[in-house]
Amino acid sequence: MAQVQLFGLWGSPFSRRVEIALKLKGVEYEYIEEDLSNKSPLLLQYNPIHKKVHVLVHKGKPIAESPCNFALWKACWSEEKEKEEAAREACEHLQTLEDELKDKRFFGGDMIGLVDIVANFIGFWLGIIEEAMGVKLLTEEKYLKLYKWSEEFVNCSAIKENLPPRDKLLAFMRARYGVSITY
Repeated sequence: MAQVQLFGLWGSPFSRRVEIALKLKGVEYEYIEEDLSNKSPLLLQYNPIHKKVHVLVHKGKPIAESPCNFALWKACWSEEKEKEEAAREACEHLQTLEDELKDKRFFGGDMIGLVDIVANFIGFWLGIIEEAMGVKLLTEEKYLKLYKWSEEFVNCSAIKENLPPRDKLLAFMRARYGVSITY
């Protein structure tokens, strides 16, 4: 058994952010794909309260989940009443990130760092969710720097090789959330 294990889900931005960080740091680990409709005994052992992924285990000691209450997520998936307030809050967060980028390639400068990894949700998943739901929050016109960052981020080889297939994730999002949009 590896000293570091990651229990994740192929389409989870939270699992992928941990995986990206481990790979960028050169940490060897064992990835264990979870089926959330049939959770493994080990997942339930390591995260008995929330029973969710991701769980990072180091020498048998678990670190479960990361904060996942995103205004961006709510702005796309909530009921109409909540969606408007969440969209306003999400735009405020996007503007903060836009302002922090200044003229840098990544948040920390020329190399991907912690903030970039945490923002992976915006860099990859947000566009897919927007397409699945027929909403648009991150536009080139409104957030030029952040938009360019997202393209730069997902096209970086260290990131690109660790992202799930876009078409598969889009189909998964539409199926999971009952969205049927035809063009």
